[in-house]
Amino acid sequence: MSAWLEHLTDWLGGNPEWLGLAIFLIALFECLALVGILLPGVLLLFSVALLAGSGVLTLWQTLLLAYAGGLCGDLLSYSLGRRFKEDIPRLPLLRRHPEWVLRAELYFQRYGMASLLVGRFIGPLRPMLPLAAGMLGMPLPRFIAISLLAAAGWAVAYLLPGWATGAALRLPMAEGFWSEAAILLAGIGLILLLTVQASLAEKRSACLLGGGLSLLLLLALMLGWPHLDALDQGLMTLVQEQRQAHLDATMVLLTRLGDLRTQLAAAILLCGLLLLARQWRPALFAGATLLCTALANGALKNGFARARPDILSEPLTSFSFPSGHSSAAFAFFLVLGVLAGRGQGARLRLAWLLLASLPALAIALSRVYLGVHWPSDIIAGALLACAVCGLSLAASQRRQTLTALPARLWWLLLPACLALLGGMATWHLSAAVLRYSY
Repeated sequence: MSAWLEHLTDWLGGNPEWLGLAIFLIALFECLALVGILLPGVLLLFSVALLAGSGVLTLWQTLLLAYAGGLCGDLLSYSLGRRFKEDIPRLPLLRRHPEWVLRAELYFQRYGMASLLVGRFIGPLRPMLPLAAGMLGMPLPRFIAISLLAAAGWAVAYLLPGWATGAALRLPMAEGFWSEAAILLAGIGLILLLTVQASLAEKRSACLLGGGLSLLLLLALMLGWPHLDALDQGLMTLVQEQRQAHLDATMVLLTRLGDLRTQLAAAILLCGLLLLARQWRPALFAGATLLCTALANGALKNGFARARPDILSEPLTSFSFPSGHSSAAFAFFLVLGVLAGRGQGARLRLAWLLLASLPALAIALSRVYLGVHWPSDIIAGALLACAVCGLSLAASQRRQTLTALPARLWWLLLPACLALLGGMATWHLSAAVLRYSY
């Protein structure tokens, strides 16, 4: 397999005009029923994204091609399930592995539309769930609506790391960039590895371990951020290279989702709905996480008094480290991810946390895109939120595990929070436009 992959990447490196088609087809096959189980799609996508980032394709072209390929794979799988639902279990490969379809059907029947969002990040389930949705008669408009959202998060999660690595290899980075990046990535990777292993082993200390390790890495970052100048400058250059005028408004809208007033209103709504539903312990966990994150971020920011990047023509007067938008966004969405994963298996709990991290990551990256935070600022904000969330969850579950929220409460909770976030961000953006027009 390694020789075959090396031959493919060498050929694409010599024939870059085929790279866009390769990204589309690999994404399609990775999400196609049966094929996606047999294909080493994660490794292939990282390899072709690495080539794309070396200067062949822009980030937006790479993500769009993967997004389109993933959607086509979903639709083909759904159509196959809808058209040949009785015959699919009789296929030779599925006769030898009937558990593939059975597991996907069970997940879909248990979690419905949410399974298509979460299962997107669970390798064996990703190509089989659209097939199961078609076999079980999910309405096509509903399937398309969920797939449009799920494929977007999947494309970012699977293509962005490879493309960013390729772009960083292409640019002339300052001395010390790669050593600083390696140390930071090793720390983050160690946290993820140990926390995932503890979660899969169903250890009750998993959240305490994740929170404690995040706090240790945050402390190391607090001590070492003056020595991360090469990393910050290099990543800032990489992000600013991708700026496009027609994307600025979208990034401003994203960054408004992390504003203090927006996050405060969302936190009050979330905790208020949990209290009205008499979910006392989840409300205490959510309130403690969001409040402690905000207080800790304010104290750290004033204590370090780090200057912001000088990209803006009118620099902001507040301090930079850690990013309040990043910490608030990660705290809020991680709380939603934790609550959504209660009562489910370890893989689904981890997938919910990954899914919840994507909108928070988008808000955090918008700060670097707009030039108002250094990359280490948003990393510190994310680590702060992870530390507080993990430790708060461990305290909440010291005597008894948090139980799953009722499904009907989620149908009220999630749309209400998303509508509030979107409404507040749009209002802030409209007010800014009116202010500048006068």
